[in-house]
Amino acid sequence: MTSISSFKLGTRGSPLALAQANMTAAALTAAHGWAPGVAEIVIISTTGDRVQDRPLAEIGGKALWTKELDGALIDGRIDCGVHSMKDVETQLRDGIALAAMLPRADVRERLIGAASIDALPPGARVGTSSPRRAAQLRALRPDIVTEILRGNVATRMAKVESGAIDATLLAAAGLDRLGIAVGATITIDTMLPASAQGAVGITARAGDEAVLALLAAVNHGDTFAAVGVERAFLAALGGTCHSPVAALATISGDRVAFRAEIMTEDGAEIEEGGFEAALVDAPGLVAALAADMLADASPGLRALFSAG
Repeated sequence: MTSISSFKLGTRGSPLALAQANMTAAALTAAHGWAPGVAEIVIISTTGDRVQDRPLAEIGGKALWTKELDGALIDGRIDCGVHSMKDVETQLRDGIALAAMLPRADVRERLIGAASIDALPPGARVGTSSPRRAAQLRALRPDIVTEILRGNVATRMAKVESGAIDATLLAAAGLDRLGIAVGATITIDTMLPASAQGAVGITARAGDEAVLALLAAVNHGDTFAAVGVERAFLAALGGTCHSPVAALATISGDRVAFRAEIMTEDGAEIEEGGFEAALVDAPGLVAALAADMLADASPGLRALFSAG
C-alpha cells in the first residue's frame, strides 16, 4: 500500500474523457490501496472541446486536446493527465513523459446509421472529422459524401438520429466505455484503425520519479509496446492531422505483428505494408517500412507526409 493524501488526475470534461479518468482513478486506487477520495478528478477545459465547427487540422491539430493538460501538469495543478492516446501528438512537449497505458480496448470502428458500409444508401452523407475514416469510406464507396462532424459521442449520434447526416463512425472502445451498445462493428480487414485507437494513456511530469512509480503500477505492458510501435510509424512518416494513415500493432510474447496503410484523402490510392518480427527490432522496421511505403506512393500521396 502506498500512503498518499491526494492525487489529482487531469482530464477533459467530455463524458468519455471522464469515464476514462475514472477508470484510471479506480486502477490506481486498487493498485495502491488508497482510501476513497484520494484520487481526485480535475476537469481541464481544452481548445479542442471549445472549438467544434472546424477540423482540428485547421486550428492546431492534436495539441488542442493536450496543451492545456500539459500546462496544468507543468505548473503542478494536476499530478497526471489522462488521454485517449490517439489524440496525443507523437512528439511530446518538453517536460512531459508518457508514463503508462491502461489495457487496450476494442480497436474497431462502429457504424451508426446503417447495418454495414455496403448498406448505406447511394450518395450517403457520412459525418466524420477523421481524414483516415473519410479516405477509407471513399475507397470502399466512392459515391459516399463525407462531411465534417465533431463533438462528443452524444452529439454525433444525435446528428444521425435527426437525419442531418445518414451515418457516422465511432470508435467501439469509446462506445463500450460509455455503456452504449449501438452500431454495426466494422472488421479490421475492412477498416484498419487509427494509431493508438482504444488505448488510454497517462502523462506525468518528466523526472517526477514518485509519480512515475505510482503510475507504473497500472501500466499494461503489451498495450504500451503496441502503441509505441504505432506511434513510431507515425513519427517516421511525418504524419499530421491532415494525413490519412492507419496502423495496428499486435503483441504476442516478445513478437509483434504490424499492419499499416497510408492513403490519399479521396481514398483513390492506398499503400499497404506490414511485418512480423521480434519486438526489439520494431523501431528500425517501422522506420524502414515508412520509407518504403512513401517511396512506392505517388507524389500526391507523399506530399501528405512531411517525411516524403
